[in-house]
Amino acid sequence: MVAYQYKFAKVLNIREQEKSETEIAYKESVHSFEKIATELYDLLKKQEDTVDVQNDRLSSGLSIDQMHHYSNYIEGLQKRIDLVQKEVIQARSKMNWFEEKLVEKSLEVRKFEKMKEKDFEQFRQEQQRLETIQLDEISSLKFQNKEIR
Repeated sequence: MVAYQYKFAKVLNIREQEKSETEIAYKESVHSFEKIATELYDLLKKQEDTVDVQNDRLSSGLSIDQMHHYSNYIEGLQKRIDLVQKEVIQARSKMNWFEEKLVEKSLEVRKFEKMKEKDFEQFRQEQQRLETIQLDEISSLKFQNKEIR
């Protein structure tokens, strides 16, 4: 019996490797997005807490210097928030791009795997057909040998 060998095995291996690399890049982009999004959340929370503290102090009396300090601090936070929001948008876009690439690579690998399954099934059927022919020949030779004796 002949051993099965898939004619596109090397291509399938390359596609699987590309898929693995894309999956790693996707996971890294997800991690990066989560890190930047967490930073944004922390900044927004800090800004909200600072505004709450400022409002509490305003009701109990706050000096002009302290108001100016809070105002400058909140303004600085807002600038940082704006910058981090842009980073979040970029990180989300990158993550989505890698996700699309991962889906494409997964589909490619799946197509080659399906082709391999079909090819193996054809190979198996051909081997069965050849085995049947061989058994027929053996049985006809045995029958001829019996008639000759």
